[in-house]
Amino acid sequence: MTETVTTLSALIRGRRSRATRWRGIVTGLLAVLLAGIALTLMLGQSFTPPDVVARVLMGEQVPGAAFAVGQLRLPRAVVSVLAGLSFGLGGVAFQIMLRNPLASPDIIGVSAGSSAAAIFGIVFLSLDGASLFGLSIASGLAVALLIYGLSFKGGVAGSRLILVGIGISAMINSFIAYSLARAPSWDLQEAMRWLSGSVNGARLEQAGPMILSLIVFGGLVLTRSRALEALRMGEDMAAALGVSVGATRLSVMIGAVGMIAVATATTGPIAFVAFLSGPIAARIVGPNGSLLMPAALIGAGLVLLGDYAGQFLLPGRYPVGVVTGALGAPFLIYLIIRANRTGSAL
Repeated sequence: MTETVTTLSALIRGRRSRATRWRGIVTGLLAVLLAGIALTLMLGQSFTPPDVVARVLMGEQVPGAAFAVGQLRLPRAVVSVLAGLSFGLGGVAFQIMLRNPLASPDIIGVSAGSSAAAIFGIVFLSLDGASLFGLSIASGLAVALLIYGLSFKGGVAGSRLILVGIGISAMINSFIAYSLARAPSWDLQEAMRWLSGSVNGARLEQAGPMILSLIVFGGLVLTRSRALEALRMGEDMAAALGVSVGATRLSVMIGAVGMIAVATATTGPIAFVAFLSGPIAARIVGPNGSLLMPAALIGAGLVLLGDYAGQFLLPGRYPVGVVTGALGAPFLIYLIIRANRTGSAL
């Protein structure tokens, strides 16, 4: 009896210790993100003191600063953070669900579906604004449904869904290349800017759909947090713990695809953020603890600081997608090598 009580006490202490560590990690990532937001609001072509930034945020019309902070830096920071949260949370949900760090929406074709529709709308239909936004979201959801349907055979195997997604992505990218080759010069620049993934020209009005997306689709993913943690141990173990694997995968896929589609329709496909956030979070959090919130915060930081680096820290000015793409390509090679040596679980 004494041994049982001692063991139970040790388990409770271990669980509390892991929960405390997880909360510390999330708090630390949130502090880094808030510091990054403050940095991007204060520093640009010129330095704006913190008290002046605070006055602008409170609605005061400070000469010069009201435009630089309120019209340029603030919308850029808000859209960057919201897009990063969407890409990070949606990406890690896919990776956990399929137990593979390569199962990112921008690898298996979901982002490509939104991109193809946007390029088609720009080049062939001369769309912009809300119509282009709606077409991009609808296409991303349709492509995800197509991938899910083609990979379904008495259930959805992760490896089969990834292979189908890679094949669909290759076809879509061929269509994008064809569309760009046919594009008139006045549309080509806009199409290329959109494809690179950028928050140039960001407006605060763009935040509304992404906030709603995070509440609805992100909330759907977060409600499946415990089921996703069980799936990290494998389908059989998750089923033994009472998780409905099929229903969990379907609901998580709907939530993740919804977030990715809305973010992609707003900023374009910012390369590798959905892919990088989960593995980075896994290395920080370790095997115990949910990866969802840490990955979302890491995604937000990657987009926010990647955009700042592309604007002010590199020679020349580059869209955020170019910066994150440069970071993500070598990391992809590393993960492929690691997966071949140790297995593919996140």
